[in-house]
Amino acid sequence: MCTRGGKPGERCASLRLAWSAVIARSNRYTALIRLRYCGNRARFCRCGSMERRNRHPGKSACEGIGAMRIGAVSYLNSKPLIEDLADLLVPDEMVLDYPSRLADGLGSGALAAALVPSVVCLTHPEYQVLSDACVAARGPVMSVKMYSRVPPQQIRSLALDEGSRTSSLLVQILLAMRYEVRPVLQPLPLEGLPHDSSCDAVLLIGDRAMRPLDGAFACVWDLGEEWYRETGLPFVFAVWAASPDVSQAAAARWTSAFEEARRRGEARVAAIARREAARMGLSESLVRRYLTEFLHFRLGDRERAGLEEFFRLAREFSLVPGQVPL
Repeated sequence: MCTRGGKPGERCASLRLAWSAVIARSNRYTALIRLRYCGNRARFCRCGSMERRNRHPGKSACEGIGAMRIGAVSYLNSKPLIEDLADLLVPDEMVLDYPSRLADGLGSGALAAALVPSVVCLTHPEYQVLSDACVAARGPVMSVKMYSRVPPQQIRSLALDEGSRTSSLLVQILLAMRYEVRPVLQPLPLEGLPHDSSCDAVLLIGDRAMRPLDGAFACVWDLGEEWYRETGLPFVFAVWAASPDVSQAAAARWTSAFEEARRRGEARVAAIARREAARMGLSESLVRRYLTEFLHFRLGDRERAGLEEFFRLAREFSLVPGQVPL
């Protein structure tokens, strides 16, 4: 949907302050706080990257060295999938991070399994998909948006949220399908403000995409809605995946944990909405609608069809290496 923006200069200062607060809150929550698990007790600690958390240098997370690390997305959209998951995974550890970093962690061996962007299963067909728990939308998703200063057919440059992998591909597919537009791509840092980008359009994902932008952005695409309009299929944003080195026993144990966490999360969605609304400074009703009406968390036949179509189009528009199998 495209809408006309307000006067660019009127609320610029207030927007910058608001977005700075949102990003600062998000970064503190995600980048500085990690969860460590010791026995059956959880404690918060400040620590570095997942790479430095490897207490056995030279060994991967999958080599049977004790507790293995499981990565989960830090955004609101995954909260129903990780309710009580830390306790269910004991003796293994859970870490929270951005989707793109989880994909990197799984690829490097810093993580044994993770809730990863769905496109990772296309570029890494050797990964095991665990359970039918996922993050998906049948239409508008609210938290994955492209904001443009110009009509979409005139976009020549696009800033991509550095937290994204799947949505970065999705927005390129939609622009190519509809307008044969292939913009120059630039990164939008995780701490970057959308208004600071000089690109024609900006892709935002996750919690910060849930707050409307005013000013210079005259056109807004909800990518879940645009995908459904083009294909009539749901879109799957994230799935649980594991390294091919993970044993069948571990994969089965984690699959049970992921499915039980989802069951608990869906049963407690009202409490989750109340808790997360307070953390994010959003209304409880908006958060609850987001988690119950905009998102769903089960990978069914239609979702698989949507994934297959997404993968096919990624190949068709040469957005993934040609040798990657469907």
